[in-house]
Amino acid sequence: MIGNPIKKSDFVLSPYIKSNNLRATYQIFNTVVPYFLLWILAVKAASISFWLLPPIMVLMVLFSVRCFSLMHDCGHYSLFSSKKVNRVVGFMFGVINAIPQYPWSRGHAYHHKTNGDWERYRGPSALISTEEFAKLSPSGQWWYEFLRHPLMIFPGGFFYLAIKPRLALITGIYGFWGHLLNYLKQYPEITLIGCFSSYKSKTWYTTGEFWDLLFNNICVVGSWIFLSYFLGVGFFWSVYSITLTCSAALFICVFFVQHNFEGSYAHKTEGWDYLRGAIEGSSYLELPPLLKWFSADIGYHNIHHLCERIPNYNLEACHHHNQHLLTTVKTLRIADISDCFKFILWDSASNRLVSISSFREASQPKGVEIGVH
Repeated sequence: MIGNPIKKSDFVLSPYIKSNNLRATYQIFNTVVPYFLLWILAVKAASISFWLLPPIMVLMVLFSVRCFSLMHDCGHYSLFSSKKVNRVVGFMFGVINAIPQYPWSRGHAYHHKTNGDWERYRGPSALISTEEFAKLSPSGQWWYEFLRHPLMIFPGGFFYLAIKPRLALITGIYGFWGHLLNYLKQYPEITLIGCFSSYKSKTWYTTGEFWDLLFNNICVVGSWIFLSYFLGVGFFWSVYSITLTCSAALFICVFFVQHNFEGSYAHKTEGWDYLRGAIEGSSYLELPPLLKWFSADIGYHNIHHLCERIPNYNLEACHHHNQHLLTTVKTLRIADISDCFKFILWDSASNRLVSISSFREASQPKGVEIGVH
C-alpha cells in the first residue's frame, strides 16, 4: 500500500452492512436443526454399529464450526438487526460451543481494534517477539515451540472450550470470596452488591461478562449431566469430546492462518495503521464452496476486518465489489495452511512475522557454519 494511499472511504461498504433478519433466521435453522438431528442419528447409528459413527461425527464437527462462525457474527451484532436478538442467539450458540459468547466477543472486539499492532495484541497463541524468545533458556525455547506446534490445536482446542470457561468461573469466584472477606474487614457496612462491583477479576471485566459466564456454565454443565444420564456417559463423552475438540481445532486453525502468514502486517504501536492491519494483516482464505458454507464465509477475513458489522451472508458480495482495492491482500489456499504455523515470532525491528528457524539462521554469527567437522 506504500505509494498507494487507499482510504477506508474508497471502499463501498455501507450497502452490505444492513442485516437481513429473514436470512439470519434461515441460517439459524439450517445450522442448529441439522446439528441436533445428527446427534439423534448418531445415537441410532451407534445401536447398529460404531463404524457408522465417523461420517456422522465429521458432519457434526462441520456444523459445530458453522455454529461458532454464526456466534461470532452475533458478537459483532451483525447477524440480526436487533442487538437483543444477537445477544440471545449468541448465548444459545455459546452453549452449543461450550463457550461464554459475551466475554469472548468483548475480547474478540479488542483484537479487531488492534489488528496488526503486535505491541498490543499477540494473537490467541500469545506469541512473543524475537527479543523475548532470545532471552529464553534452551528448554524455554523448546517448550515455546512445542506448545505452538500445529498438532497442539487439538488438546488446546478442547481446553479452550471445555475446560477454560469452567476454570474462569471457579477461579473468579474463589478470588471474589477472598476480596469479600478483606473488604468486609475494611468496610463492614458495605453491601454484597457493592463489594461485587468493586471486585476486579482477571477472568471477567464487567458484571455483564460475569452473568454470561455464570449462566453459560450452568447451561453447559447442566446439559453435560443430563445428556450423560440420557445417552450414557461413555457414548456421550466419546462423541462430544471428539467433535468439540476437532471443531475447536478447525476454527483456531482458520483464525490463526488468517493473521499469521508470510508478509502479514505486524507493526509496532507507533506508526500502526488500522486500514493496513485490516487489508495486509488479514488474509483471504480461498475455500471450496462447501467449506465456505460451513465456515460462514469467514475466509473473507480482510473484508470482515474492514467492517465487522457486515454479516457473513454479505461478505462475498462486498469482497467482489471492492476487489480492485484488495490487490495487496494475501490469498491463501488449503495447501498453504501448514506453512502459516511456522510464523510464531514477531520481529519488531522489521515489523514482520518470522519463523524460529529463520530467526536462528539470522542470529547465527557470520562465518560460523553448522555441520560435521
